[in-house]
Amino acid sequence: MQNQLSAEQLGHIEKATVGHYDDKAQSFWEGTKDYNVSQNYAALLSQFTPDDLLDILDFGCGPGRDVGYFKSLGHRPVGLDGSAQFCAMARQFSGCEILCQDFLSLDLPPLAFDAIFANASLFHIPSQELPRVLAELHASLRADGFLFSSNPRGSYEGWSGERYGHFMELDVASRYLQDAGFELLSHYYRPKGLPREQQPWLAIVSKKC
Repeated sequence: MQNQLSAEQLGHIEKATVGHYDDKAQSFWEGTKDYNVSQNYAALLSQFTPDDLLDILDFGCGPGRDVGYFKSLGHRPVGLDGSAQFCAMARQFSGCEILCQDFLSLDLPPLAFDAIFANASLFHIPSQELPRVLAELHASLRADGFLFSSNPRGSYEGWSGERYGHFMELDVASRYLQDAGFELLSHYYRPKGLPREQQPWLAIVSKKC
């Protein structure tokens, strides 16, 4: 059982993790801009008809790869990230609205989005804060909205170098999502086509109940 973290500890977690990405923003962009996440895009967008033009929140948008992709399809994406460097890069790359907000201090409008794309971002939220953050994301979705989340698998919470992470397997992740008012629709492991022990990523599509 993870010990209760104080406000000071939570602040340090957020500052250190965001600082890591601020310091390595350009190298992160170079290392991820061409990474193939088409399976993740399809998992979310397949919940809608091809003609739908969607308001999508890219939660943890990083330098803007995914928010730019959604815009290229004609959707109305909004990015969100805690890293000021990432936010500036995402605005320049995509031309989209980018919200610079810490994950633990969100200020999202209610019922504003058809979908949330949380690719490699929710795992940075400490377990004690995850129910609250998921509830806030739930409230920002419109009726029958969808949440896509992809995070590294595991059963560990704590520091990995300069970043804090909460690594979950399907049973634990499912419980958090269901408790927050989401219905799990599907899940899969990445990279596609490899043995399970070589698939470190868990992706889940869920629907707002």
